[in-house]
Formats: sequence, C-alpha cells, structure tokens
Amino acid sequence: MQNTNAQNTNAQNTNAQNHTSSAPARRDLRWRVVDIVVASVVAVASGIVFWAWGLATNVLGLAFEFLPGLGGLLGGGWLFAGVLGGLIIRKPGAALYTELVAAAVSALIGTQWGFTVLISGLVQGLGAEIVLALFLYRSGRPLVAMLAGAGAGLALAINDLLSYYAVNDVLFKTVYVASSIVSGALLAGLLSWFAVRGLAASGALDRFASGREGRTVEGAGAGAR
Repeated sequence: MQNTNAQNTNAQNTNAQNHTSSAPARRDLRWRVVDIVVASVVAVASGIVFWAWGLATNVLGLAFEFLPGLGGLLGGGWLFAGVLGGLIIRKPGAALYTELVAAAVSALIGTQWGFTVLISGLVQGLGAEIVLALFLYRSGRPLVAMLAGAGAGLALAINDLLSYYAVNDVLFKTVYVASSIVSGALLAGLLSWFAVRGLAASGALDRFASGREGRTVEGAGAGAR
C-alpha cells in the first residue's frame, strides 16, 4: 500500500514538472540599461539620416511635382527609426521612443520644418508601435516588419493630410495615403528587417531576442546548405 502511494506521489510530481516545463516562459518586458543605450544609439544615428533625407527630398521631390500624391513614396525615409528600434528591442515603447528621439535629433541639427517634426515623430512612432503591440512584441518576421512600416506610413499620411494637404482633392489624398503605406512597408519595414538580420548575423545583437533569433535562423540556413 505504501509503495502504491509513493508511486502515485511520484507520478503527480512528474506530471507537475512536465506541466511546468511545457508552459511558455513569460518574457520580461521591462527595459534594461542595454535596451536604453542601444535604442538611443539607433535613434541618434537615425536622426542624422532623417536630417540628410530632408535635404535630399528637396531635390527628389521635384520628380513628383507632375505626379500628384506620389510624393508619399519619399516618406519611408523618415519612418525606419521606429521600426528598426522596435524590431531590435521588442519591448513596449521601443518604436515610439526611437522614432521620437530621432525626430528630435533632426530638429536639433536643423530642418525646414523646425520642431514640428516632433509631432510627426510621435504620430509615426505610434503607427509602428501599435502594429508591433498587436504581435505582443514577439515576432520579427518580415511580414510583421512590413506591417509596422505600413502602420507608420499610414500615420504619416494622416498627419500630413491634416497638416499640409487638407485642401487637396480626393484623388491626391488617396494616392498620397497609398504611396506612403507602400513606402513605409518597403523602405522602413523590409529594409529594417534586413538591417536587423545583418546585425544579428554579426553578433552585435546577442543580448537581444532579435539577435539570438537571427543567429538561429542564419545557422539553420547554413546547415540546410
């Protein structure tokens, strides 16, 4: 009888251990010091690119003067910071933080829009942040990156239409929204995904889930070859 009770107890303990081991591990979504440092570095570097992109669009924008609304295709150059930071850090607020700080850096350097770019950075960062939040900050797949970029592009388009193009016709607004979303998905989303994958392969992101995941995918691909 005692042996039977002991066996039952052992079986219960084994089941409890199996249940515990099979339960998904909860991620710690609190920011670490390394998260803040890396997000800040990404934001500052992106802010310099934002500033340079603003100068470039003064020339590039001339190509779209006869194609109403397609100027939105240039928007992706101001959207990648939030997507890139969000894909690397994968914690609440990362996309918003990097996009907003990048906008602030570009404003401090000096842009034709002044500190109004802070509003743009806030709105665009939220666009990417919302999409990443829908995936619980867990996925760094290309589709998620492109959706985050598209979300930022939609946010950019809405903000610009309200701020600069409120009196334009419906055709212009429709084309502008569509082109901004496409630009966000490709320039900010897909290119950011490639950037994260490259950084992960180099080992620069080993302290992040995005880096470890990228190294695993790279290793699996090499093994398959």
